[in-house]
Amino acid sequence: MHPFRLGFSKKKPKNILFLASGRGSNFEAVASFLNKNPSFGTGIGLFSDNPKAGALEIAKKFQIPTQTFPFASYPVKKDYHRELLDAVLKKNPDLIVACGYMRILNSDFVNAFPGKILNVHPSLLPSFPGLSAQKQALDYGAKVTGCTIHFVEEGVDTGPIVLQKAIEISDDMTEKELSVRILKEEHKLLCLAVQYFCEDKLTITGRKVLIKK
Repeated sequence: MHPFRLGFSKKKPKNILFLASGRGSNFEAVASFLNKNPSFGTGIGLFSDNPKAGALEIAKKFQIPTQTFPFASYPVKKDYHRELLDAVLKKNPDLIVACGYMRILNSDFVNAFPGKILNVHPSLLPSFPGLSAQKQALDYGAKVTGCTIHFVEEGVDTGPIVLQKAIEISDDMTEKELSVRILKEEHKLLCLAVQYFCEDKLTITGRKVLIKK
């Protein structure tokens, strides 16, 4: 498989679309980063499946337009996925950042944006994919966990890994304490991954993501 370069010209800031379902702390971290570094990219929208998501209020602060697709209001879930994809295609983003987005993107969506969707996950993938990764790590008795930024493909948390940060688990650590520690690292790691993408420093070769120094 031949390597391919992700992104576009360094002279043009990237148009970045966000997907979020919850309180939006990772979204806020990246939006704040872009606000301070507009040459990298611009937030062109925040889409959410949850009309009560805290991320929607954060978007107002950064004057990023929002759109909601309440998942529970779609009796036929294919309609949700189709409307979400249509709306994103109209935005024509250079990069999509899933930050706390709690729905699995279907194959049509993923295939429409190859190498353009970043996701943050609270474990050192491929360990502990899916929901409640922090609890999975504690229940398993892991000594080390962390967070991962990866590109999204059709599998659940299986895409090529961009960046990872390890965190040691102490014997008396609670799930809440572990989650807080991981979240702090997620904020920094996600911003760095977005920066690398915007600087055209990421290349996917097979399953590896190479970072240009």
